[in-house]
Amino acid sequence: MVRVIMGVKGTGKTKQMIELINNAAKTEAGNVVCIERGSKLTYDIHYKIRLIEASQYNIDSFDALRGFISGLYAGNYDISQVFIDSLCKVVPCECGPETEQFLDWLENFSEKNGIKFVVTISADQSIATEGISKFF
Repeated sequence: MVRVIMGVKGTGKTKQMIELINNAAKTEAGNVVCIERGSKLTYDIHYKIRLIEASQYNIDSFDALRGFISGLYAGNYDISQVFIDSLCKVVPCECGPETEQFLDWLENFSEKNGIKFVVTISADQSIATEGISKFF
């Protein structure tokens, strides 16, 4: 399962994400991971959550992020949920066809491995393609 939370800056995406992350810390049987660029969530999320600051790993493309997520899972099969805050900041890009292809890959990875993903994208929902909006 992949869920996308999309909206312009100031629409409450991060607040909603923090709430979902903290609920997952209480309810998920497996490990929960949060990937972000910068360290804005450090003091807002539960201490059990594995918080990963993406800029430390030079993730500069969707291919690199695919490899990173695959490596995380290969190293820990107990991961049950992954949150990606500000996808287009983690991978510097514009919201477009590459983003749609990545979300499709994420959906396949999710189904194959039984991991839930929640992704935020800072952009107006009106620019979302049909392939992106199916994850709302």
